Amino acid sequence: MKKNDYDLIIVGSGGAGLTAAVQASELGLQVVVLEKNAKVGGNTSRASSGMNAAETSVQAQHGIVDHMRTFYDETMKGGGRLNDPEMLHHFVTHAPLAIDWLAQHGLPLADLTITGGMSQQRTHRPASTAPVGAYLVKGLQNLAASAGVTIMTEAKVTKLLIQDGRVNGVQYCDNDGQPQELTAEAVILASGGFGASKELMQRYRPDLAHYRTTNQEGATGDGLRLASAVGAQLMQLDLVQVHPTVQQDQAHAYLIGEAVRGEGAILVNQQGNRFVNELATRRIVSNAITKLPEHSAYLIFDQQVRKRVKAVEFYDHIGLVKTGQTVDELVNQIGLTNLQETINEWNRAVENQDDEKFGRTTGMDRALTAGPFYAIHVAPAIHYTMGGIHADAETRVLDANGQAIPGLYAAGEVVGGLHGNNRIGGNSIAETVVFGRQAAFTAKEEMGK
Repeated sequence: MKKNDYDLIIVGSGGAGLTAAVQASELGLQVVVLEKNAKVGGNTSRASSGMNAAETSVQAQHGIVDHMRTFYDETMKGGGRLNDPEMLHHFVTHAPLAIDWLAQHGLPLADLTITGGMSQQRTHRPASTAPVGAYLVKGLQNLAASAGVTIMTEAKVTKLLIQDGRVNGVQYCDNDGQPQELTAEAVILASGGFGASKELMQRYRPDLAHYRTTNQEGATGDGLRLASAVGAQLMQLDLVQVHPTVQQDQAHAYLIGEAVRGEGAILVNQQGNRFVNELATRRIVSNAITKLPEHSAYLIFDQQVRKRVKAVEFYDHIGLVKTGQTVDELVNQIGLTNLQETINEWNRAVENQDDEKFGRTTGMDRALTAGPFYAIHVAPAIHYTMGGIHADAETRVLDANGQAIPGLYAAGEVVGGLHGNNRIGGNSIAETVVFGRQAAFTAKEEMGK
């Protein structure tokens, strides 16, 4: 194709970028996706728990009565009421449509679990309980290929092009390091956050500069720089989420998905005692772990929980899981002298559905009684950047005066405002699909094609 044969350029190939590409192609647009890494997926590939939505057909099939209003209120509360209300309303009302859209495209999320800060099982995941991110990336990539979307890897975008006041293309470096240009009628930024950028973390959250990160190495805030250079407003860049359960004893940090706690795991300190409501918001749980003398904790669960979270097979395969056929055998490996007493106490709380000590009300469907028993050592790490580009609910990128920058749209973690000061687990995957689709719709509509 010649350089101006595309209608739409998408920067980034995570969940938001791939969703936008598939939806835009279905709307009849010629689409190219530029990805700076050697493979597609971004941080979405690392997502494990699921995708939040309320009032879905999947919930109904599981006998769960839920309300969009409750979903809205709990997300707003979890975000310290700093969430953009209009964007959050759009998100909540379009999430069940996104679940249906995925199912219609051969990517059903037919099983449910729960994450911190939620009162209902509204975290949708594959029926196999496999990690949701890799499942969606593979499926969306295949859909994009079938639709004729061009995906260019090792293509780092360095500049947005403007003609007559409208963003109409990009400059990028190809895999030989040579500068190239592509023009189109619109550009969608879906390039992710800056959780892997030491430079930006030092600038906006120096207190976290020494923390490790769960992010892939490409999450360095490129989209923020690109948008800012053409006059976009950035917002809430100091709002960075630390995830409480990250295994950091190896060269790489591995996020242990919230579904493990959602299916019944507990957190204990070095003595084997619980110290927090494990399904409070990530901010609360992270702070509680950080306050412990060791600044770390252990996730404790049994075979029943393991069966409900397929990701545990991966964690075990790479050596993150300690195993004991009995609780005593597990204690002999890792200490935690009070662990048996703590598990007994927890099992009574599950039986009575009353966690007197910490007020946990969710993830209490099964007691920890079925050996083998497992432990994973965890500590907080940088996980998500809630701040980013200022955009409206229709994904138009806004300047400092609140005016839309013609031809420029953004979706996913690169955008600020949706999550407030704390993202609820399961909301990022939902955000990528909801706003990835919306970016395609808005771009198409404003092209006049």
